[in-house]
Amino acid sequence: MTEHIAENTTAPAEPEGATVTYLHPQTAQWTDWAETADDTEAPVPATADRTLVLETARVILDKPLAPAAPAPARPVEKVDLDAFDDAPLIPAWMKSPEGWAAWAGVFYRARRRGFRRWVRRQATDKGHVRQFGRGARRMHEWVVGFEGVRVQSAAHTAHVLTREARAASRHARFTPRILGNKKELAMKSAQAATAAAEQAVALHKKAKKDRNRARNLRAGVVYGPPLAAMGSGYATGGGLGLAAGLLATFSGGAFAGRKPYEEDADWTSEWRSLGDGDRMTAPMLDSAFRAAKVIGSEETLRVVQMPMLDTRGAWTAVLDLPPGIPAKRAIRATDELAAAFGVEEAQVSIAKKGRSGRIELYVSRDLPFTDKAKPGPLLALEAPANFWGPISIGPDVRGLPISISVVERSILVGGEPGAGKSASGNTILLHAALDPRVILWFADGKGGGDLEPFEPLCEAFEGDADPEALYAMLLDLIKDMKQRYALLKKLGKRKVTEELADQHPELRQLLLCVDELMFYTTDEEYGKKITKALRNLVSRGRAAGIVTFCATQKPGSDVVDTSLRDLLSIRWALRCTTPEASDTILGKGAAASGYSAKTIQAEMRGAGYLWAEGTNPQMVRADYYTDEKVETLLARATEWRRKAGTLPSAPLTLAEQLRGRGDEDALILADVLDVFTAHATETGPAEWLPGQLLVDELRTAGHPVTAEKLGALVVRTDADKAKRPWGEKGSRLAGYPLERVEAAAAARFGLTA
Repeated sequence: MTEHIAENTTAPAEPEGATVTYLHPQTAQWTDWAETADDTEAPVPATADRTLVLETARVILDKPLAPAAPAPARPVEKVDLDAFDDAPLIPAWMKSPEGWAAWAGVFYRARRRGFRRWVRRQATDKGHVRQFGRGARRMHEWVVGFEGVRVQSAAHTAHVLTREARAASRHARFTPRILGNKKELAMKSAQAATAAAEQAVALHKKAKKDRNRARNLRAGVVYGPPLAAMGSGYATGGGLGLAAGLLATFSGGAFAGRKPYEEDADWTSEWRSLGDGDRMTAPMLDSAFRAAKVIGSEETLRVVQMPMLDTRGAWTAVLDLPPGIPAKRAIRATDELAAAFGVEEAQVSIAKKGRSGRIELYVSRDLPFTDKAKPGPLLALEAPANFWGPISIGPDVRGLPISISVVERSILVGGEPGAGKSASGNTILLHAALDPRVILWFADGKGGGDLEPFEPLCEAFEGDADPEALYAMLLDLIKDMKQRYALLKKLGKRKVTEELADQHPELRQLLLCVDELMFYTTDEEYGKKITKALRNLVSRGRAAGIVTFCATQKPGSDVVDTSLRDLLSIRWALRCTTPEASDTILGKGAAASGYSAKTIQAEMRGAGYLWAEGTNPQMVRADYYTDEKVETLLARATEWRRKAGTLPSAPLTLAEQLRGRGDEDALILADVLDVFTAHATETGPAEWLPGQLLVDELRTAGHPVTAEKLGALVVRTDADKAKRPWGEKGSRLAGYPLERVEAAAAARFGLTA
């Protein structure tokens, strides 16, 4: 027989006070263990009555406290292990409810510790959420596959060959036929380049089709089972079935991603290029700026604003250069940075951001300003414009509208032929025309070209490209300027303001526009005189409310004297052929600082570097208005000026001038001209009328004129007296040409149409 003897233990002394123990009558008994001297247990029967327990506790608490007697030692428990016979060994904790409770607590604590370990695990790479993320990423990468590399390569090849084909076609188109073999070789080269481009485009389309087919197949394999599980679960079990399907999908994704990544896999090439569709990252920026020699090989940029895509698909970032490197070094290296990014120089825009060492980098996805221009804001005007306020010029490379103020300013616009000077100038001229308070003085060096629609709104207009007429107009304007200063002196004012101009119509703003300035300033007789007069107006006329606007192709010192050119405060350089030509507009050193109009591509019509006072040059494309839109705006300006009473009176016709003389013969010639106007055609007044018709009309008008008197008044040649067919029957009659009537008015009264 084997005996198990428990050690005797002494219970600790009871604290001073009563202890009340309440056990649920169904699970435990309230027992007062008291041991007798002969080692026999004397249990006190437990009661199930909760009232009895509480009453006993009250009685005990009411009694005075007495020192507690030391608890006797527990008896030695003798367990006979052979008493179970053939039954398995039963643990001692199974004999009492307390043992069962202690046993259950072990599992509860184990489950609680396990839950805590699971929660802490979720923040690591072994968490189920991260496992599911890795699994989803791996499955998505398998679905995407590697066919995209072939598509990108085919797309890049197609883009390159397309550009080459376009360039070859342009070269062939503009090669003169007189060159013979060169024209033929250029045509063959263009055809070969076009065929290669078409083949590259076809290969690109086939690669995209193959990629989509493979991706769709793999997507069905990966995404089909989860969708089927969730759909069938929802159909069979409703929300509970959908939850089961989601749980199964989550479990499958977590299983696929159970193994963490040892290191992030980088499947891209070492050299990254924005031109090839890569994302702009901080390492790419460091590599590009090192390649452009902006920063050293061991230096890095500090990214203030992480690279991000805007709504136009362009990359933008704000960067801090290493200490000691100014922003102008990065601006000067725009060409090198564009090569490092794999884009055109015109696609890269760098500007100083707040301080010398901080720059804002903007790289457009495509060549800027090659899309169709949006309608200008002047079309939305419902009331007259305000030429005293900011003038909308157009959007910059970011698509943001740019406005300037021309108050007390002067403007110079230059660029090569076809760069868009006329369209760019319209943004300023139309704004002035739409303000009824502005007086317009225009001179068109093209001889009746782009400024001709503005003529009815002008107080003075020179449209014949006549340097002598322009010089006379400038002298009149100088007299007007002196009168303005005399009035200002009388009023005790220093310069013209908007309020002052509204009170005194003589001080209204005046816009002097000289288009094709080169034609006037290079004239041998009047060139220097015109330059001197313009210099006087630009230097002194600003405070008098006179704004000067000049446009020319190349404002070099041989075209515009530097003493005049340097006074023009607002410069707008459109596309130029050389950096030196750009510097003649923007100023010496602008091209070396990264602002060269030579970088503007031929496709970017109307784009140029705008340099207003106090700012750096910025690339801007002028708002574009078609000829129809210009006519619409000028009609609106005419109506507003008519209502305001500032519409210039139209020049008198020859008939009106003749009536002003009051002479009888002059009145006869005026009525003759009215007859020609009455028989006008779509092309204008009639060029020839029968003499009998003229005599009858004059008699109806009250002039007793005979054929002989009319013949003596309007002298004709023998050719003019020849008979011509007239009327429906085609009767041949003698008559008078219109030019002979006008010649008679010029010879007799010195008047012209």
